[in-house]
Amino acid sequence: MIKKSTLEKIVNEDLAAIWTILTPEEKHIVANNFNVHTFSKNQIIYAEKDEPIYLWCLLKGKVKLFKDGIGGRQQILRLYRPIQYFGYRAYFAEEPYVSSAAAFEPSTVGTIPMQVVKEIIDSNTGLAWFFIHELSKHLGGSDTRIVNLTQKHIRGRLAEALTVLIDNYGYEDDGETLKIYMAREDLANLSNMTTSNAIRTLSTFAQKKIITVDGRRIKIINEPELRQISKFG
Repeated sequence: MIKKSTLEKIVNEDLAAIWTILTPEEKHIVANNFNVHTFSKNQIIYAEKDEPIYLWCLLKGKVKLFKDGIGGRQQILRLYRPIQYFGYRAYFAEEPYVSSAAAFEPSTVGTIPMQVVKEIIDSNTGLAWFFIHELSKHLGGSDTRIVNLTQKHIRGRLAEALTVLIDNYGYEDDGETLKIYMAREDLANLSNMTTSNAIRTLSTFAQKKIITVDGRRIKIINEPELRQISKFG
């Protein structure tokens, strides 16, 4: 059980993106309905076909949104970092989840019941516009990603996946090592390719001294070249 003072601190700091939109009364409602959950590595947060109940906010860790395709092959649709919100689209669409969310690593996630969010939206157009803006950004990003995953060469797709990891999670203190350690299968699922193709392409990038690979640790040696490959596919 988390103390109320600690919970209020989490709400104030980690929900800052929407906190300034709310009235004092609405902030009180959110604080009273905010709960914190922990998930272990690879644990499912919610699954496809589940009924959407919560607005999820990633407080600490890394989360992937994914969908199982033909033959059980997984496609990673989106990556989340602190502090980002997820899991609300299905509620607004009045449908079950069409994808699943899981923790990439031990993660801490906050929840607010979507019914509470809806009640606040009914009287606060600022919050409504916040979600419209977020959904619009995701839709635009998804449109671009569909084209990239279907039309780019394998090299371009993997380079794009690596730049997505850079942009989402950044580097370790050395300024070169990606701050996320992904299995080759996950990297392939993010790039829409087989694991064997991902391994071969990583080796090609390493030979060209664009990256170095040590197990799951990937160092980006030549980021401009990587982004050039990503851009032109």
